[in-house]
Amino acid sequence: MTNPSGRFERFTSEPIDEGVPDEPLPRLETTVIPERTKTIIARNDSPDVGFDRSINPYKGCEHGCIYCFARPTHSYLGLSPGLDFETKIFSKPDAARLLRTELAKPGYRVATLVLGANTDPYQPVERELRISRSVLEVLAEHRHPVSIITKSSLVTRDLDILSAMAADNLASVNVSVTTLNPALARTMEPRAAVPKKRIETMRALHDAGVPVGVLASPMIPALNDSELERILDASAQAGARWANYILVRLPHELKQLFDEWLRAHYPQRADHVLSLLTDMRGGKLYESRFGERMRGRGPYADLLEKRFEVACRRLGLNQTDRALDSTKFRKPGKVGAQGRLF
Repeated sequence: MTNPSGRFERFTSEPIDEGVPDEPLPRLETTVIPERTKTIIARNDSPDVGFDRSINPYKGCEHGCIYCFARPTHSYLGLSPGLDFETKIFSKPDAARLLRTELAKPGYRVATLVLGANTDPYQPVERELRISRSVLEVLAEHRHPVSIITKSSLVTRDLDILSAMAADNLASVNVSVTTLNPALARTMEPRAAVPKKRIETMRALHDAGVPVGVLASPMIPALNDSELERILDASAQAGARWANYILVRLPHELKQLFDEWLRAHYPQRADHVLSLLTDMRGGKLYESRFGERMRGRGPYADLLEKRFEVACRRLGLNQTDRALDSTKFRKPGKVGAQGRLF
């Protein structure tokens, strides 16, 4: 992984090969930087996302997934979407307090809130900081529906909260499974939970009564797309009730990073993968248009979607209503207000 300058920087740097003998590189340390923010709920009006509000307790992600579409957001911080994104993590320690304040606003209208829409809320730093858990505690207290997106087994730490919320149809979890191949996972998402552990996580959630689905994402043509049916099979056997997939997205600097990674790890396949992606994006490596950005277009994209639909029908996925209950919400009282005695 390289560390190219972000797209807003005036100056860029490029590595120079000086013929230095290969030696093991020192382990990169992760720096966690507390961030002070005024609000915690991010809102969107994207028609192809499926939710309008989310919370991301962290900026940057230690998992190091090469395909992560959130990498370019580090450029807004004056940092690189490369190694900086994986090693300079911004935390939001006031998340729970800010959430309570926003929920108490007179104009707040409840709808399912997604935890981890951009970066993983259960990345390694969460073990110590417990920010995601503090957010769940507030949501549970006020009976607010929440859906989690993660590829980490750490989510099972919070089964005490999630199972209680799920009993009232207030919580669900989506586990991301990109591949079942441990070797591919090691290079593509080096510090995320191994594929077997993610399947076990789905089973643990299911057994605890928490509705769970699988995100077979991202699908990368000629790299992991042949595994689509196997991922869905394994997930359904572990208790997944629904599924989705997204074609790999390569916005901004991610195009360069993904190209470098692909040529370093799969040089004989790189041109073929990029050619298929270009065909699926109308001649470009990235298409930002709503609808097409998630699925692509053309024969290969159509075949991938058909395979997904057939597999879901065979496995009984996406057959039940997964909407969470928004009618049980209890708005927080004003800070400092005296509670009712009776």
